[in-house]
Amino acid sequence: MAEVLVYVDHVDGAVRKPTLELLTLARRIGEPVAVALGSGAENTAAALAEHGAVKVLTHDAAEYADYLVVPKVDALQAAYEAVSPAAVLVPSSAEGKEIAARLAVRIGSGIITDAVDLEAGDEGPVATQSAFAASFTTKSRVAKGTPVITVKPNSAPVEAAPAAGAVEALAVSFSEKATGTKVTARTPRESTGRPELTEAAIVVSGGRGVNGAENFSIIEALADSLGAAVGASRAAVDAGWYPHSNQVGQTGKSVSPQLYIASGISGAIQHRAGMQTSKTIVAINKDAEAPIFDLVDYGVVGDLFEVVPQLTEEIKSRKG
Repeated sequence: MAEVLVYVDHVDGAVRKPTLELLTLARRIGEPVAVALGSGAENTAAALAEHGAVKVLTHDAAEYADYLVVPKVDALQAAYEAVSPAAVLVPSSAEGKEIAARLAVRIGSGIITDAVDLEAGDEGPVATQSAFAASFTTKSRVAKGTPVITVKPNSAPVEAAPAAGAVEALAVSFSEKATGTKVTARTPRESTGRPELTEAAIVVSGGRGVNGAENFSIIEALADSLGAAVGASRAAVDAGWYPHSNQVGQTGKSVSPQLYIASGISGAIQHRAGMQTSKTIVAINKDAEAPIFDLVDYGVVGDLFEVVPQLTEEIKSRKG
């Protein structure tokens, strides 16, 4: 069976969930070979092997931390040349998409970004995408070269499938361009204790109807009762009620959780573009004519200041 390269997103050896999802998809089209780079790369092997990696290629160097993107592209290209894979899968983060695009240019291959599903095809892997603000679903395949595909988080289940996970050192020679952009400083983000917005299985978002920064505590309480991430519409963000890093929509982050709860959000197309691929959508809005209700699986017409606290208490009581 052909091998499939999977680029590993990890933090000091702790593998992030989108990579484990990629391993599930990779097994549909071949044998996953993971590429782990940077500090703690070797520590990823156990988790990767548990989820289907037949081999783990590792390499650590100061360049991965000191310079932006290009050293990682150099390493992924080295892995590509060593393995000659049937496809290369990369998590669909901002950095992941840049790595994938640069690799595709280097190896003369087509690229598909933001795939939400992947299946084997007679002429190569077939990727499913949501297009035009998720108004259409398309199936695409790369017509030239080895497919380079980025996949959105929450697009596949995390499934254990124990494999050998043999660790092998990857030989990497950095290009002259690798040191072109140097990282001069880092500032850690303040942790909220909630999951990453783009990776969360559940997202609770607030919009214009929340009517003030002080009222977002209601949204946060519901999110915390569900172990969810907190999102916000552009209107709420532009009003200064919540940080821009939490904006969901065409000009914010794109999310695809198992459950998306929209509170006080009218459902403008710009917001829908960022959350329309969510598996189950629930909306709470006092305007029965709000466009968001055209999209949802479940809708509650009511005042969010009454509905959301009641929902939060009901969830807590059932958990307790």
